[in-house]
Amino acid sequence: MRKINPSYSVSELCAAFGVSRSGFQHYSSDHMTQTRLTKIKLTAEIKAVHNDKNLRVYGSPRMVSELNDRGFNCSENTVAKLMRELGIEARRAKPFKPKTTKVDHAAKYSSNKLESQHASRFGETLVSDITYIRTKEGWLYLAVVMDLFSRTIIGHQTGAAMPAEIVTRSLEQGVLDWMLDTKSSTFHSDRGTQYTSQKLRSQLASLGMDQSMSGKGNCYDNACCESFFSSLKRELMPDSGYFETRREARIAIFQHIEGFYNTRRKHSSLGNLSPVQFLELHSNLEKVA
Repeated sequence: MRKINPSYSVSELCAAFGVSRSGFQHYSSDHMTQTRLTKIKLTAEIKAVHNDKNLRVYGSPRMVSELNDRGFNCSENTVAKLMRELGIEARRAKPFKPKTTKVDHAAKYSSNKLESQHASRFGETLVSDITYIRTKEGWLYLAVVMDLFSRTIIGHQTGAAMPAEIVTRSLEQGVLDWMLDTKSSTFHSDRGTQYTSQKLRSQLASLGMDQSMSGKGNCYDNACCESFFSSLKRELMPDSGYFETRREARIAIFQHIEGFYNTRRKHSSLGNLSPVQFLELHSNLEKVA
């Protein structure tokens, strides 16, 4: 390979390659070199974030928050522009369609005591719902109990059927794992038969919890759980739309809730913090106060 004669001047080299001297100086400046290097690193990190299956739902606002956590100081405009250049889009949620579980019209329902979709402290209001996950072996039902204050899923159980136990075990798990004081707490749900069952009512009474139920035909009272299920299926389900086995689905659900949703997934309603980060922040604030 022929070596370039070091005696050539910058002007001669620019003329030979058909570039202006000012352009060469601009692109070879330390500032420009650093800017290009930063862009290359930022682009690579955006790709890495998006390639994480759990994070493919991140648009530019949450992408910025994730990048900041990884040590990148960048603006939303810059990130949005790079995402467009890379052809990266957040996986979109399907329009919210409220669903109801089977109700027992002869059952006695509790009144609706849920005044809003917010709570003032951890454990004050728990909301619960049931959804179904498709597998080749048949439906796998998932019951969750969510803390409305932090959006933390404190309890979750799966089963091939939907007996009341799927809910009572979820609540028991949440109370024990999170050492909840439930004496002045409210448990809210829809009017499904699992929630009107004597088994659940007895459990709530023993815990000293008030029971609350959505109004007839009004699933929007339980919008936080519905939103969680929508996100879960969008972020969790294989491209085929189903899992091969119920066991495979159970493992994926556990890993998603415990390894991602509670600990890492950013929520715009929580200031782009995960539920656990939100709880830690408020715990520290209480200590300071």
